[in-house]
Amino acid sequence: MRRAPILSALALTLSAVLAGMLFLTGRGGTAAAVSATAGAAGGKEDTLLDKIPQRGRLRVCTTGDYRPFTYLDPKTGDRTGIDVDMARHLAGSLGVQATFVPTTWATIVDDLAANKCDVSMGGVSVTLARARKAYFSTPYITDGKAPIARCADKDKYQTLEQIDQPGVRVIVNPGGTNQQFVQANIKKATVITHPDNNTIHEEIAAGRADVMITDASETRYQSKIRPELCAINPDKPFTFAEKAYLLPRGDEVFKEYVDQWLHLSVNDGTYARYAAPWQS
Repeated sequence: MRRAPILSALALTLSAVLAGMLFLTGRGGTAAAVSATAGAAGGKEDTLLDKIPQRGRLRVCTTGDYRPFTYLDPKTGDRTGIDVDMARHLAGSLGVQATFVPTTWATIVDDLAANKCDVSMGGVSVTLARARKAYFSTPYITDGKAPIARCADKDKYQTLEQIDQPGVRVIVNPGGTNQQFVQANIKKATVITHPDNNTIHEEIAAGRADVMITDASETRYQSKIRPELCAINPDKPFTFAEKAYLLPRGDEVFKEYVDQWLHLSVNDGTYARYAAPWQS
């Protein structure tokens, strides 16, 4: 008398299992969905966290023109910068060497998406446009757009209204968030596009341009190495921004690893140690 309820319950369970399989492989999905589900449950995922150690190198896209984060010395070919050191540290955590892939601000996201590199680093600002094509790591600093000008003229360029006037020459490097900000906010002043961000501040110092609007972190560094230039209100920038590392969209495992590595590096003093020589 007790067997009937037991058999009935087993039959109901079997029916539910069969219905679920039919749903995945028939009307509600495909055989690939079953395979994906099985892979998520216990199979090996296709991730850079495995590929990079197997390959033996971490490929890093970086522009090399944005101190203090990334700089390529045109005479020696040496790369320096906070994020250059951080890239090497990330590579070391994976047991490999870092190799650097040249890129530009106009192509830094597309080069990553095209698998030319595993990560893009070098003072990359977080934007929604970039986030549509790639993942961002956890941000590691807060930043924002601020002006830099000759110290003799710093009182003339305290606000956007003062900067955006006829006769003022605003210089900008192409392809990144600096140019986007200028295009959106500068309507009356003369805009000068200068292709080399490594030499753009020389144009201001030489009097061939009046002001540049860039990230506050860059204005601080440039005013330190060029006493004739002054960072203007870098603690009160025109915008709010954060910097993070660009990662391939869809690789959740690698992103989780980089986020954990970055969290530890910021909190154990690694990042501060690399940043110190550029800030002193």
